[in-house]
Amino acid sequence: MPNHVSAVIVTYNRLDMLKEAIEALQNQIEPVSHIIVVDNASENDTKEYLESLGDQIEYVRLEENLGGAGGFNKGVRYFMEHTDDEFVWLMDDDTMVHPNTLQNLLFFADKKKDFGFLASDVRWTDGHRAKMNQPAPMNRLHVIPEDQVEPVQLQNATFVSLLVKREIVSQIGLPITDFFIWGDDIEYTERAGRVAPGYFVPSAKVTHKMGANVGSSLLNDGPNRTPRYYYSYRNKGYYVRKRDWYRKNRARLRTLVEYWQIKLSKTDRKAEKLAVMKKGMKAGKTFNPVIEFADKK
Repeated sequence: MPNHVSAVIVTYNRLDMLKEAIEALQNQIEPVSHIIVVDNASENDTKEYLESLGDQIEYVRLEENLGGAGGFNKGVRYFMEHTDDEFVWLMDDDTMVHPNTLQNLLFFADKKKDFGFLASDVRWTDGHRAKMNQPAPMNRLHVIPEDQVEPVQLQNATFVSLLVKREIVSQIGLPITDFFIWGDDIEYTERAGRVAPGYFVPSAKVTHKMGANVGSSLLNDGPNRTPRYYYSYRNKGYYVRKRDWYRKNRARLRTLVEYWQIKLSKTDRKAEKLAVMKKGMKAGKTFNPVIEFADKK
């Protein structure tokens, strides 16, 4: 019996990575039913390659770059409106699934039944946990060790190998396009987690081929990336408002600590960083994007 899983890859001008990611999906022990590639208006080389694959993939080309958030919105919508599959499996174009990744996700899904999302154990190219994708257990004082074997309930997760049921998408809607970048996956998995618990599945490993194994940090990031943090703080302002009192205030305290770390540091372009942060935090107070729902197939 087929597993009825649609894999969604969102890509933007990383053709070599994309080729590897698609090949890894095609080599799953438990095959996927559909590979949906959402192309955020990449250059022609990506377009030509994806068109050359014919019916090996479902090609969704966007006329403009809607960011990762818009790409995942379109990919999940396509899954809902053009397939009958039971699960959607979300990932970036630098996510390299292992041959047994889906098999292990589905094994847990079959045992657990009731869940909002399932997240993989995301490793960097050296085999250590990817810092950008550290699992977030319900008790944030607890760090999940790299040799963890048993699944753990999570607060949220990233779109780097995330499995979601169709029925959950029907209830909660789509990822929010207006986020553009940053936090769309945190918001979406927390939205799903309010319907049913989400879990970290350590047996379902993937490799995240980032250039370097570093977490995001406005304090330490380079000048080209500084303006992007506007979206981080704006979007966080929205999804933190949806949390319970304790988690809401803990997140706000953490943001305040980040502000003073930058203010008291000797970092380059301090004034620029603080201005981006304040602008994002101010926008986040009134940022209230619309949650879209897909039509039924």
